[in-house]
Amino acid sequence: MQLEKAILATITTNAKKVTAGSSIFICETKEEMEKVAANLEAILDGISHALSDELYIIVKH
Repeated sequence: MQLEKAILATITTNAKKVTAGSSIFICETKEEMEKVAANLEAILDGISHALSDELYIIVKH
């Protein structure tokens, strides 16, 4: 099975911005969030997108 289009992970500093649906990573600082997003992008072979200053998603196109 190969995923073609999906949200693989959500990374945030504000837990109120997300609900269930993908793996959620809650960080304490913006710097930590950016580092986690960059690592997950490489690990999951996806693309990181910043939706706001408090929210990133990793997607597979």
